Amino acid sequence: MTDSVIEDPVIQTVSLGPQWPTADPFLFCAHHDDAYPPGNEHFGPAASLDGRDLGSDFAGLDGWRMYHGQVVPGFPQHPHRGFETVTFVRRGLIDHSDSLGAAARFGRGDVQWVTTGSGIVHSEMFPLLDRDGPNPVELFQIWLNLPAADKMADPYFTMFWSHDIPRVVFDDAGRRVEIEVVTGSLDGAEPPSPPPSSWAARPEADVAIWAVRMDAGATWTLPAARSAETVRTLYGFVGEGLDIGGHPIGPDTGAVVRTDVPVELTAGDTDVELLVLQGRPIGEPVARYGPFVSNDRAGIEQALADYRRTGFGGWPWPADDPVHGRDESRFAHHADGRVERIESTTGG
Repeated sequence: MTDSVIEDPVIQTVSLGPQWPTADPFLFCAHHDDAYPPGNEHFGPAASLDGRDLGSDFAGLDGWRMYHGQVVPGFPQHPHRGFETVTFVRRGLIDHSDSLGAAARFGRGDVQWVTTGSGIVHSEMFPLLDRDGPNPVELFQIWLNLPAADKMADPYFTMFWSHDIPRVVFDDAGRRVEIEVVTGSLDGAEPPSPPPSSWAARPEADVAIWAVRMDAGATWTLPAARSAETVRTLYGFVGEGLDIGGHPIGPDTGAVVRTDVPVELTAGDTDVELLVLQGRPIGEPVARYGPFVSNDRAGIEQALADYRRTGFGGWPWPADDPVHGRDESRFAHHADGRVERIESTTGG
């Protein structure tokens, strides 16, 4: 009798930095984690900005970045076409404004989903509201591609508020495993619906975004995907000693894993957190130039020409980097006039 050989479920590993490599249908994932100091009267850091490359500050001096912001950290108005942004905020707040006339303040577990489609201009600023204490901001921004048939879809903006995102909890002998289900059903939990033109809106695309927290020593079995064509990557960004089906991986490591079989995950001596991105590949050529994504160079040149000509609808706000006031609650003002308000937010 021959002992059966258990195939390693880990196909590939990669070290993680601020931007994580992804597989089709995703384009990339940025992990922003900034320990901002107390804020000033202008919602920026109450600290010297000397030595920073303002307008392009990505160095992480003192543990935080201004990014493209000059006064408030963040990303003043900039265009996009041809893909989607999924922004999942773990800590802190983001002030969004766009060329559709939509605006929002969101964070602390909320997710913003924008289909850029035929073209949108938006800003994403990080207002530092707490003037007496630190203002930590941590978020994932995930770029999800659109198939050629939907690259020129109407732009679309929606919010998944934290209380609407289902959480699946497992108890492993007193050790807790919790999964936030942003998209892609899991164990009967159904998240909010993705935008109508999204690749994630197609059941056969098998797109999932799950944020997993595991207590030290906990075990959880990741179920097989719907399709053998689905590609699944696990990004371990907190903790050490994650074991994937008998294959240990180190901290700050991504692992592409098999999707045709269930895979057992075990946390080591520390609590572990990981992000799961999965989906069936779109399988089309990708051409990228800065904020534009197409299938070929001609599409990129057309995006540049259209933006120069139309400004993708123009910018209706009085500043390139608008923020929404110190006492404003978490809210979303949609382009159709609908307003959602969530709760009062005072401080960071």
